[in-house]
Amino acid sequence: MTAPPALLGRIRVGVIGALVLFAIAIVPIVLATLAMVGDRPNHLSLSIAAALWAVGLLFALWATLCAVRSWRDLPREVRSLAVTPLAFIALPQAVALLVLWL
Repeated sequence: MTAPPALLGRIRVGVIGALVLFAIAIVPIVLATLAMVGDRPNHLSLSIAAALWAVGLLFALWATLCAVRSWRDLPREVRSLAVTPLAFIALPQAVALLVLWL
């Protein structure tokens, strides 16, 4: 049995959306870090970074949940693609945001 093309498209859109939002969230994190070096925390940059990260996390969860529902029907490459944003990007960025926020 093979996965329907619509499912593969949803997974692809979710992964790309998550990766783009996670990448964009790096800029406000760097700006907030530079502001903290000057002893003036920039809460707007942290808020923007947290918002971008949260929306990216929703995209990553969406892609992962779409893949989990049809896990057996998906090829191994699609499975690994679907969990990539959560495993390699969301978790390290979450730690970075928590360290900066606290």
